[in-house]
Amino acid sequence: MSVDDTGPGADGDGRVDPEPAPDSADSGEDPLALRLEGLILGAERRYTPFQAARSAGVSMELASRFWRAMGFADIGQARALTEADVLALRRLAGLVEAGLLSEAMAVQVARSTGQTTARLAEWQIDSFLEGLTEPPEPGMTRTEVTYPIVELLLPELQEFLVYVWRRQLAASAGRVVQAADDEEMVDRRLAVGFADLVGFTRLTRRMEEEELGELVEAFETTAADLVAARGGRLIKTLGDEVLYAADDAGTAAEIALLLVETMANDETMPELRVGIAFGTVTTRMGDVFGSTVNLASRLTSIAPRDAVLVDAALAEELIRTQDAPASEAVAAEEAAAAEKAGEDPPSYRFALQPMWQRPVRGLGVVEPWLLTRRGDDGDEG
Repeated sequence: MSVDDTGPGADGDGRVDPEPAPDSADSGEDPLALRLEGLILGAERRYTPFQAARSAGVSMELASRFWRAMGFADIGQARALTEADVLALRRLAGLVEAGLLSEAMAVQVARSTGQTTARLAEWQIDSFLEGLTEPPEPGMTRTEVTYPIVELLLPELQEFLVYVWRRQLAASAGRVVQAADDEEMVDRRLAVGFADLVGFTRLTRRMEEEELGELVEAFETTAADLVAARGGRLIKTLGDEVLYAADDAGTAAEIALLLVETMANDETMPELRVGIAFGTVTTRMGDVFGSTVNLASRLTSIAPRDAVLVDAALAEELIRTQDAPASEAVAAEEAAAAEKAGEDPPSYRFALQPMWQRPVRGLGVVEPWLLTRRGDDGDEG
């Protein structure tokens, strides 16, 4: 949307008289692209940005902020908007007028929704629809089969999107209401982990683009499945790196070791290294920020291949929750005392080995611990 204060089609009292949709031959746009747009949006182009803002009862400045926040480019005064665009503006503005959202928060809602769905839409078109629209018969063009395929998929994908969003919203709301206080809703104590493929830059020079894309997709898919299955949350993927978070140290540690073990058993995958830190994390728009996140990233960069490094805070938390012994000497003493008393010794999932302290730029001196799995016999795995 353009930030103009004038535009055609509006009379003195602000009412809008939309003109008919432009003919594709006059607009110079591909006829199929316009048909697909109409099918997906469920409405034809009727409004300029000025007309849409007036019809929604919002200022052009606010309408432009919403439009850009959703990730769309300025379109000047082209007649390219629909009734759905007007309704969306009206809904966002209505939430502000009702006092349910501040204007800044409404813009954040538009931005977070736009960024998330933009990636989803790109993936579906690039990967999903591209494969489905291969011409089924010789002589047919992809263009000839795209429209009916989209027409069939659209309602199913829409329903599934709403279902997943509601499920995710319920899970997120559940975590928020369990927070101890209002501050914890934004600044929370979490375990944050980075998992990084070793030597990925060298691989990009040796592998074909398609082969490299398949490797990245396999890594992201495997990581996402493991994180979700064990109760963590995948924050984002960065090609050769994934960032995840968990509410407790034990869950984050289990995910890290499973990631290393799973990748090590796949001959097509490079080696992996993981770093985890535990502490206060600021959450914004589904992402996490703060020194705890920075520390996890630094630990990943210094971790040995196929190994997991954790910070002192996470090590202390694992010891506190009895997921790991304070040391192997302590574990041996506990086992001997239990045997003497005719009792079962404590069972620990993990083992911790202190590493050399080292200075890290911006974070001071860091005390990393090597995290490993303990075997059934009580020894380190």
